[in-house]
Amino acid sequence: MTTLDTSRAYDVEAVRADFPILRQMHHENVPLVYLDNAATSQKPNCVIEAMDRYYREYNANVHRGIHKLSEEATTEYEAARLKVRKFINAGSKREILFTRGTTESINLVAQTWGRANLKAGDVVVSSVMEHHSNIVPWQILAAEKGFTVRYVPVLPDGTLDLDHLYNLLAKEPIKLVTLMQVSNVLGVVNPVEEVIKKAHEAGALVLIDGAQSVPHMTVDVQAMDVDFFAFSGHKMLGPTGSGVLYGKRALLEAMPPWMGGGDMISSVKLSGSTWNDLPYKFEAGTPAIAEAIGLGYAVDYLNQVGLDNIHAHERDIISYALERLKEVPGLTVYGPTGENKGAVAAFMVQGIHAHDVAQLLDSEGIAVRAGHHCAMPLHEHLGVSATARASFYLYNTHAEVDALIAALHKARKTFKL
Repeated sequence: MTTLDTSRAYDVEAVRADFPILRQMHHENVPLVYLDNAATSQKPNCVIEAMDRYYREYNANVHRGIHKLSEEATTEYEAARLKVRKFINAGSKREILFTRGTTESINLVAQTWGRANLKAGDVVVSSVMEHHSNIVPWQILAAEKGFTVRYVPVLPDGTLDLDHLYNLLAKEPIKLVTLMQVSNVLGVVNPVEEVIKKAHEAGALVLIDGAQSVPHMTVDVQAMDVDFFAFSGHKMLGPTGSGVLYGKRALLEAMPPWMGGGDMISSVKLSGSTWNDLPYKFEAGTPAIAEAIGLGYAVDYLNQVGLDNIHAHERDIISYALERLKEVPGLTVYGPTGENKGAVAAFMVQGIHAHDVAQLLDSEGIAVRAGHHCAMPLHEHLGVSATARASFYLYNTHAEVDALIAALHKARKTFKL
């Protein structure tokens, strides 16, 4: 599956050899330095080959056919669900729902649990640092149902104001707390275990956005005692259009279905319908079969490399990057800088708009993100319209950080700063 020799210390060059896109030249004359992993990660050969093999050798729909191709497709599809269950230590495969990503997972909770349980007078708590996908669904539903959405502020060091959150829990009729585990802008790692405990003591459920945590660190949903947990495949070496919602079984059993159609039903009559067992109650229609299979192989790859190894490598890379970024005059990095930070560095260079920074870096072969990163309220809080963001993963190197710094110095010279 991979060229890795796991008997040796972490070998980033061996990891890189498994990612064909990293070998290409960017703009035909410079090597690609891919630092946009918080948006989407690259894919190893094993994921690409697994999806190609599905389409070449056993392309068929799942669950409904009794012919050989359908049976093989079903076996691989459900094997992926079992891999994901084990990866996050869910109690049952029935608690693993396949979605198109974190956004769809959060919307599923809002449109099923939220629609059935939230009413005027209730409160949902989110935060200022959230991705739009964990703000907008609650705003849409609140406008319809009449409940209130409150937002936990961010402290000057980029961390959540937990005292504010706990005061809300003590005083407000809060039904749900919904937060990201790791910020896609600030990189801050929120103490979600503590938050979950406090929320449960106050009678609230908790939904955690794990899009930026699951790819980078070990997650145990049972130890966390989280009620709902959402994440995306494309940020963890898997394909786009793949994602997961974990939910405690009792909650999922009680929730109404979201979409109607094939596979989510037990029986259909003109007088009414009954629903299939979990998880299929929430998986209407033909699923993204190749994508789920690819996600399963991404899980295999991450397990083989080892999340502890990946996390240690990323800690080394982000620490090195933060030190090197200090060398660039007029550059401000947002968020914490210590152990409480993921492998993300959102920054602004004084005198250069973030989009110009990204364009100049691209001309040097360096791919970073520029904009508000689907976190407009956070950028408003920071007092900037946009930031440039370098985000790192298991295949990035010190040499790539050096290339980033050199390109930033060159950008300043271009703008005569």
